[in-house]
Amino acid sequence: MQQMTIDVGGTFTDCLVLEESGQLQRFKASTTPDDPTRGFFDAVGKAAAHYGQTLEKFLANVEQIVHGTTLGTNILITDRGAKVGMITTEGFRDSIEMRRGIKNLHGSMFDIFIEPYKPLVPRYLRLGVEERTLYDGKVLTPLNEKDLRIAAQKLLDDGCTAIAICFLHSYANGENELKAKRIIQEMAPDTYVTTSHEILPVWREFERFSTAVVSAYIGPAVTRYSRRLESGLKEHGFHGRLLMMLANGLVQVVNECVDRAVYLLNSGPAAAPSGTLYLGGLYDKDNLLSVDMGGTSFDVCVIKDGQIPTTTESWVGEHRVGIKMVDVPTVGAGGGSLARIDSLGLLRVGPQSAGADPGPAAYGKGEEAAVTDADLVLGYIPADYFLGGDIKLDVERSHQAVARVGSKLSMDVNQTAQAIFTTINTVMANLITEVCTKQGHDVRDFTLVAGGGGGGIHAAAIAQQLSIPMVIVPKVAALLSAFGMFAKDLGLDYARSCFRSQTKQDFDEVSALYADMRRQAREDFARIGIPEAQLSFQPTVEMRYAGQFHDVEVDLPGETLTAENLPMLLRNFHSMYEKMFTYSMPWRQAEFLTFRLKVTAPRRPVKMATSAKAVSGVEAARRGSRLCMFKGNPQRVETPAYDWDRMEPGHKVTGPALIDDKTTTVLVVPGFTCEVDEYLNLVLRGHPVAKLATKPAAEARIPAPSIA
Repeated sequence: MQQMTIDVGGTFTDCLVLEESGQLQRFKASTTPDDPTRGFFDAVGKAAAHYGQTLEKFLANVEQIVHGTTLGTNILITDRGAKVGMITTEGFRDSIEMRRGIKNLHGSMFDIFIEPYKPLVPRYLRLGVEERTLYDGKVLTPLNEKDLRIAAQKLLDDGCTAIAICFLHSYANGENELKAKRIIQEMAPDTYVTTSHEILPVWREFERFSTAVVSAYIGPAVTRYSRRLESGLKEHGFHGRLLMMLANGLVQVVNECVDRAVYLLNSGPAAAPSGTLYLGGLYDKDNLLSVDMGGTSFDVCVIKDGQIPTTTESWVGEHRVGIKMVDVPTVGAGGGSLARIDSLGLLRVGPQSAGADPGPAAYGKGEEAAVTDADLVLGYIPADYFLGGDIKLDVERSHQAVARVGSKLSMDVNQTAQAIFTTINTVMANLITEVCTKQGHDVRDFTLVAGGGGGGIHAAAIAQQLSIPMVIVPKVAALLSAFGMFAKDLGLDYARSCFRSQTKQDFDEVSALYADMRRQAREDFARIGIPEAQLSFQPTVEMRYAGQFHDVEVDLPGETLTAENLPMLLRNFHSMYEKMFTYSMPWRQAEFLTFRLKVTAPRRPVKMATSAKAVSGVEAARRGSRLCMFKGNPQRVETPAYDWDRMEPGHKVTGPALIDDKTTTVLVVPGFTCEVDEYLNLVLRGHPVAKLATKPAAEARIPAPSIA
């Protein structure tokens, strides 16, 4: 039986098949934004054709599919979600708009031209009802059902297809929220209803309310897509298990996801760091930079000492999302990022993207120049072998689009393409530097693992700019997120807030919280047929020094917190705090905020197949050459191109060189060497830059296109 992962991105849908032998087969199809299931089955169809089977016969032999999608993220950032109503405790309907006084996330607070925050739920759709639960879980005022019915009916009459129920202190007792949910579902069974304590059962009302509203906003579309995908797979003969990639780096069955749609935000990018960590382990590297350059965005994750970072302080666009997520900062820098001249006459690249439709000018539909067009003009991308020849690139159209940008800068097409290439590399390098600097890391101490369809072209140039000595471009680079899904655990995160200082801790209360989380986990996993004996439990607690705002998550020394292990936990907290912030305050009181439990079930181990060492020279893999432009050289350089599929372990090339694959191209810039390892991955290392031999275009075998 085979396993398969599918990652639906903004531009391409990636399909990766893991055979029982350990061999990986890679397939790509264009994403279909109007109905992502079409792109999903297009990619699976390519896999079936590779094995000479019908789609039905192929899927019948697939044991498990792990699926990641950017659907929820795209809906949120493009404002295409449901019309949401919010029912909250009377007097608190403005909590999600005040946002703790936060004004603007992406610019100067003094910029008067930036519009104020626009909440997902306008004020007239945020209604208060009589009810009150205290911080200790005691219900002071029962839910006024008459108020609730009047408010719900008003929202339904106004056309709301989703409702978020957000009551004060529901994390301590969700009784009133659950009662409101039952009433609304009786009134309107087809309405998508979310309760804040089921989405995020932790304190801090703004974070909980905002997260619940986000979940309601994307929930109807995510549910429709998930159900349609499930039924489509069943119709095509799939009888295995479909798992969805979650934002926290775990996977779960569809039924456990649709009611908590917010957990599917960033589900694709959340998988890439796991793939990076697996690949880094092949070289005994645990300080890694996981980068993924797709068609729309560039994602970065800093892995220090083999630990994939998570955060509960994420923002998606302007919206606060308080669930635990893999910390993957993103910038709008992908192959489809568009070049433009701003109001000051300066060249800008991104964050606007050509996406899958119309795509870069090279795809034959778009008119604006994208990064892919610049790469094509510079000679880095093979026009006849893009996606293995599935997409024929229009070289002339790319030159024309890039030339139009350059005409506004009095630059020729080659200079403009080089400027676009340099600009987008700087955007990506700046994000890496920013993330590392904020965490106190020296970027030169890390190994860069390049993923995404565009990662191989830009990785060495970024590494050169940042003085990163080693770059790994895996054979599955263009499908790094899909590969990372093979290394994911089936699991869920649970949380219970209980604010106490270290001197006033109630150990029986904490034990009861963990017992309740374990009970809920047993029930959740039993519904999908996984017994308790197969579950692993990892308890943690969020702590801080008294008077501070930011939290630190620390592993508990035992199954729960006790008087005996409290001193050890405090020592671990001080140690981790110092590791993160370079100082600690052991004389100061520590506060306990939220107790967490990560519950996982075992996954099937992944083992990549190895290949024998090469018996012939690398020239046997040569597929010709292309005329390329490089920074600091006014003329094109005849650059050898190699076929990655024909390269073998031990083959080594010195930059400049190009290595073409059916899913990506790797650019070995001047100053780097590249060697093939036993897994057919490429390992690039920097060395002093030598002077390049140039060859005028008129004398070369491949002439540069002319622009009329």
